[in-house]
Amino acid sequence: MVKTPKLVYVLILILFIFLDIIKSNRVVVTIGGNCIRDKDCLKFYGANIRCRKGKCVAI
Repeated sequence: MVKTPKLVYVLILILFIFLDIIKSNRVVVTIGGNCIRDKDCLKFYGANIRCRKGKCVAI
């Protein structure tokens, strides 16, 4: 009797953790202004900043 609700609870937790990981990997932070090349973007220690679609973004 207890096994079924416990299994459903664990499956829901795994699903939400998986969806949270997917969502967190899709976050794109815009840093700085417009750019044409990667060299136009500001340099930050520990961050990989590149020019994408005319904006500086952290990858």
